[in-house]
Amino acid sequence: MKIKQPGPLINGSNKIVDINGPYRDYLMDFEVLKMTKGDIYTNQDSLERVYLIIQGEIKAQFNDVTEVIHRENFYDFDPSLLHLSQNTPLSIECLKDNTEIAVFKTINTLLNKSLVRRPADIKIETRGLGTMNDTGTRITRTIIDYSIDPESNLMIGEDMHYPGKWAGFPSHHHQQPEIYFYKFMPFSESGFGLLKLGDEGVLLQENDTVLVPPGVDHPQVAAPGYGMYFIFAIRHLEGNPYITPTFIKEHLWPAEPGAVIWPDKK
Repeated sequence: MKIKQPGPLINGSNKIVDINGPYRDYLMDFEVLKMTKGDIYTNQDSLERVYLIIQGEIKAQFNDVTEVIHRENFYDFDPSLLHLSQNTPLSIECLKDNTEIAVFKTINTLLNKSLVRRPADIKIETRGLGTMNDTGTRITRTIIDYSIDPESNLMIGEDMHYPGKWAGFPSHHHQQPEIYFYKFMPFSESGFGLLKLGDEGVLLQENDTVLVPPGVDHPQVAAPGYGMYFIFAIRHLEGNPYITPTFIKEHLWPAEPGAVIWPDKK
């Protein structure tokens, strides 16, 4: 399902998915925080929280940490992210106009640390290279997943599509709910992509959000001439976290023929 951004992002909170609202089955809060230089934001929710800087500059303070984070743009520069446990007080001062931050929140009583995840901490991969005539080549930046932080209830990352190329193809699906948020480079109302969501074709444009239901295939492609960027957020299920195929291959593959790992999961 696509949630169409009705217009330009407004200064302040642009609430998109409410954890207690009509899309509660996705088990996440999602908003985009747009800030102007001098704006102050504070939060102390009793939820696990992720603040992914899309672009701009901020000074963040929590516990005994003070961190200035700058990101020129989302496509060419690797991300930084604030990852906070429940009830941790946070203050953000905006240092640059047109700052945008993607905010994801979910229930998690087990996470007991708060930290900054910097570009040097990000797992960066070029996927699809050398297959299907390189039509699925793209860059994936994994910021949090089960291998990085098994206490987190979220998997967070970014994909950068080369113009005219695919991601998630051959088609894949998983049991955990997922949220996508899209932007395009260079910025233009003409930039777009297409997503095959089950049997439905979805047009992707600037600041669109797509909710991917469990078990539904979701390959997607960028239009020629435009780099397509999206943030992906997957909510692990209790007793059934999303495990990447790479992690399974490197860490969980059976050492002996006939061994079985998680027989009830695919």
